[in-house]
Amino acid sequence: MIKVNALPNICTGGNLLFGVLAIAAIFNHNYVLGTVLIVLAATLDRLDGYLARRYNSSSAFGRELDSLADLVSFGVAPSVMLYATLAEKWHLLGLIGFAFFVLCGAFRLARYNITSDTDYFRGLPITAGGTTLAILIVLFYNPPVALIASVIIALAMISTIHIPRI
Repeated sequence: MIKVNALPNICTGGNLLFGVLAIAAIFNHNYVLGTVLIVLAATLDRLDGYLARRYNSSSAFGRELDSLADLVSFGVAPSVMLYATLAEKWHLLGLIGFAFFVLCGAFRLARYNITSDTDYFRGLPITAGGTTLAILIVLFYNPPVALIASVIIALAMISTIHIPRI
């Protein structure tokens, strides 16, 4: 039987697994499946936080694992998709966009881990940013627009705008 306080970390592990599977799908040029897996990872990311609060089972280990999973699922996976759409014609721009989005996502997560804001997020959460980027790429499949969107989303993640928690 699974202990209730292990459920948040199990959800976080699922988030990470879906992120890794999304990357594999993207390597196989299956961007729709990659996006679906990123959306499923976002669902588990939302659920792990809810369960940790609901059952008072937050831990330092869980917070760190969550950030690592989020970087893979919402930083690396959407960036791999961005790079894959740009690599053929705009290799260097794709590489720069990939690196910029991942770095901004990592900075966003690091800032989140050291702040104690409870009423709002400072900057766009990486979960929302990465999921949005993946969906935009699949819906519009326009590499230059995806690159511009990735820069705007990345800057929103490291911005200091206050976004109310839902």
